[in-house]
Amino acid sequence: MSHEFLWYIPNTAEPGHRGDDTTTGWGTLDFSTELARAAEAHGWGGALLGTGWGRPDTFTVATAPAARTTTFKPLVAIRPGYWQPAHFASTAATLDRLSRGRLLINIISGPDNPAAYGDGEADPARRYDRTHEFLRLVRRLWTEEDVTFRDFFSVEGSTVSPRPYVAEQGRTPRLYFGGASAAAEHVSAAEADVQLFWGEPLDGVAERIDRLRESSTSLGREHAPLEYGLRITTLVRDTTEEAWRDAEAKVAAMADRADSDITRNWRKAVGQQRLHDLAERGEVLDTCLYTTPGMVGGGGAGTTWLVGSPDDVAEALHAYAKLGITHFVLSDTPYRQEVARIGDQLPNRLTSPV
Repeated sequence: MSHEFLWYIPNTAEPGHRGDDTTTGWGTLDFSTELARAAEAHGWGGALLGTGWGRPDTFTVATAPAARTTTFKPLVAIRPGYWQPAHFASTAATLDRLSRGRLLINIISGPDNPAAYGDGEADPARRYDRTHEFLRLVRRLWTEEDVTFRDFFSVEGSTVSPRPYVAEQGRTPRLYFGGASAAAEHVSAAEADVQLFWGEPLDGVAERIDRLRESSTSLGREHAPLEYGLRITTLVRDTTEEAWRDAEAKVAAMADRADSDITRNWRKAVGQQRLHDLAERGEVLDTCLYTTPGMVGGGGAGTTWLVGSPDDVAEALHAYAKLGITHFVLSDTPYRQEVARIGDQLPNRLTSPV
């Protein structure tokens, strides 16, 4: 099975994202387009564009890189509630058709600020039920005529036009989804195309893949088999020793500027708490999974890192691939430098044995 390698575009107007020391360009189309073109030139299939209230609108930003590249696939992060399903389905179908089928979607249900954008239905206890409905309804809007639906969301006689690129052949944009709780895994097993995992050790990922496969069967999944992806930071240097020296220096700098409130907020999510708990098992797990960043302010994909030489990190990624991971969303900072360094050294190693 072929592998998908994606980079990460931070999509923020504020400098300093995850310690990136670049001082200019943040929040401009030139900055995002530069990263997209570099990703395309250095072995990446595309990149994830982050989202959140108070950041640039992800779909708007994704349009420029899609227009100025030829193969780059934007993985656009979105939140149910911020978007109504019919509006989202139309927007996504339009960009997918304009880019000739290059759009990917990452659905996020984690903590945000729903009151700021008028999402009065954001009951935390039922947010995954609503996400499940959102995905199911979007698929219907992409593929059916005259859709009427009433529950969390309501549409009456809705037909999306234009359809996604070559939708007449059964194709629609791929839907990526994350989340570690039982409710989140239920959504993935039933409706997602790709389940994204944070950087957990191999045993934890294997356990979750087994559980998701069983759940897909028990739920009577109607779509193609669920695929699996890994979203993680990869700190790569020419030698193992150089990589660990730089990793420890980065962690020391993170500790100096750590914000305890931000760290506590990260831990509210089940998946994030799982990552933080890993530190109790050791500072380095498997061969090169570094758990310390999460203890000094790292969150999300920056909580755990794969650290080492190109062969070290490629070997670690191969181990995930043997479990069934076929989508890799990788990154490190500074983004401009690392998109080239890691792109030139990792994807080609993952397509052949280490």
